[in-house]
Amino acid sequence: MQPEKEMSSTAKLTDEEVRLLIARSQQGDSAAREKLVLFNQRLVWSVVQRFLGRGYEPDDLFQIGCIGLMKAIDKFDLSFDVKFSTYAVPMIIGEIQRFLRDDGTVKISRSVKETARSIRRVRDELAKRLGRQPHINELAAELGMEPAEVVFTQEAVRAPASIHETVFENDGDPILLMDQIADEEQEKWFDRLALADALNRLPERERLIVFLRFFRDKTQSEVAAVLGISQVQVSRLEKKILNHIRRQLIGDG
Repeated sequence: MQPEKEMSSTAKLTDEEVRLLIARSQQGDSAAREKLVLFNQRLVWSVVQRFLGRGYEPDDLFQIGCIGLMKAIDKFDLSFDVKFSTYAVPMIIGEIQRFLRDDGTVKISRSVKETARSIRRVRDELAKRLGRQPHINELAAELGMEPAEVVFTQEAVRAPASIHETVFENDGDPILLMDQIADEEQEKWFDRLALADALNRLPERERLIVFLRFFRDKTQSEVAAVLGISQVQVSRLEKKILNHIRRQLIGDG
């Protein structure tokens, strides 16, 4: 599947046509599903723009975004009075974020990797010649690089440290990297991780409410209009969602 810039179809679909195609797709109509994916490629590509510059090819992110789009097609509840695109965007974002999180490793450009290999080769040659490990200034002079550039390249290709990595042993008791993180920063870090996990556990409609209210700054009335329910219902649901998240974060349910 290719990005929207290669699409030959520029046909427009009304909201009603989109809903009919979704109904057919959910009943197993592969042609309807393919038409929906083609129609929404521009939407996927617009989401992909937010994730460029992280070491991944745009086409790869586009393919992942299309997986999120197809999941949205399969899971969209036609009883909701909400535009499909409004529902699909968080699903596409979530799929890309999941890929970035699960992929784990930091992506390094090919040129940086090649420079790092050159540094290792020259460092080994200098070590043999000098009978000791070369200083950064000596290594940089041999390579024709600035010392700071050598340090940067070496750090860039260094494997990320685990927060559970032992950095020191005190009379046999291991001191972990996690123990060396400032308490305040550590608390903020784990709070963010716990919040993301709590949001991912929410049902689709409740996650959509959180997305619209707190990530798109919609009022309760605007959210109510999107979902086709009353502002009072949104208020009650929002209170329920926040209480649920609060209980999860403090470990009480």
